[in-house]
Parts: sequence; structure tokens; C-alpha cells
Amino acid sequence: MQFTIIFRHRKENLKKCSLQPLIERQDFRFYSYPLKETIELPPNTFLLSFDGPPLTEADKEASIIVLDATWKLATHMEKGLAPLIGDLPRRSLPTTIRTAYPRRQTACADPDRGLASIEAIYLAYLAMGKSTEGLLEHYHWKEPFLDSIKNH
Repeated sequence: MQFTIIFRHRKENLKKCSLQPLIERQDFRFYSYPLKETIELPPNTFLLSFDGPPLTEADKEASIIVLDATWKLATHMEKGLAPLIGDLPRRSLPTTIRTAYPRRQTACADPDRGLASIEAIYLAYLAMGKSTEGLLEHYHWKEPFLDSIKNH
């Protein structure tokens, strides 16, 4: 079985976290960073990133890793997780989609491409041909986000 693996920084505010409603889903695995346990990744796993080829339906059987944190902390997380994820292939999302999330920070390496984690997962599932049912159910900016991707 493939999973969506979330490494969430311990400083993430769970009350505001757009991924928190997904914590009970069987196809998601959540881990707090820094890790306090040994993790074994499933085979055929990739890191969702700005780098790498775009996702396609050929990736449907793969597991996805998402780093859930502020942009600044996500950069530190990627370095800290290097022994675990450093050699994994990267996959990217379309560059034309913009976030509906009202961003306050500017530390993103490419602010025009920065998405909320739930938005990135939704787009990844779409690109991979996986069901998106229930992903955005509790996302406050669901409608503006869906409106923004209609023409892409």
C-alpha cells in the first residue's frame, strides 16, 4: 500500500494545520520532526519538491513525502532528514497554480509556487490520478483554491 507521509515540524500549530483533519485516514502517516523514532519508508517513495520532474499518473503507485512546516523550517527539516530522504527522487507540481491560503511569511524559495500543504497534496493526487475525495473537506480556503485551479 502506498501512503502520504507527512513530516510535520513540532512547532506547527495544530489548531491552524490544514492537514490535521486527515490524521485518522489509513492512507496517511504523520511523524513529528525532529524524529524520535526510526522510520522505514515504503519502496517507491518520492519527496514532493520544487525540484524534479512533474508528477504524472505513472507515479500513482508511489508513496509521497510532504514536509509540513513554515518555509524556513521546512528547509531545515530537509537537511535534518537527509539521511532518510536525501537520495529519494523528487517530484514537482505544476508551476502555474497559486495558493489560496493567505500567506504571512516570505521565506519561500519561490513564493509564487508556494502552496499550503493540503493544496500541494490535492494537486499531487490529481496529477497522479488518485481520488481527492475528502482531502479538502475541512480546508477553510477550499472554494477559492478550487476556483483557482479550474482553468489549469
